[in-house]
Amino acid sequence: MFHALQLEPGDNVATLVVDAEGNTELTIQAPGKTVVLMTVDPISFGHKVALTSLKKGDIVSKYGRPIGRAMSDIPKGGLVGVHNLEGLRGRGDLVQERGASK
Repeated sequence: MFHALQLEPGDNVATLVVDAEGNTELTIQAPGKTVVLMTVDPISFGHKVALTSLKKGDIVSKYGRPIGRAMSDIPKGGLVGVHNLEGLRGRGDLVQERGASK
C-alpha cells in the first residue's frame, strides 16, 4: 500500500492519499519506483510532503511544473502548504516586475 503519490519524476513534493502523523513512515508511489521517507510534521490527506530538503527561495514543483517558492526552509518529510509556500501561478504582479504586459 502506498501513502502518497509523486506525479512526475522531477517533482520535489508528493501528495498524501492518507492522513499521517509526524514521525510516520510513508511509502510513496513515484514514477518507476517506490520511495520511503519519514514525516516530520502531521500531514493531512491531499496535502504535500517535501521529498527533499528545500531551502528558502527554492522552487517547489508538482505536476512537473513549478507551483511556488519556499518561503522558509522545509525539511525532507515536512508539510508543504500555504504557511511556507508562496504561489507563483497566475501572479500578474510578477509579470509586471519583469516588464511584460498582462
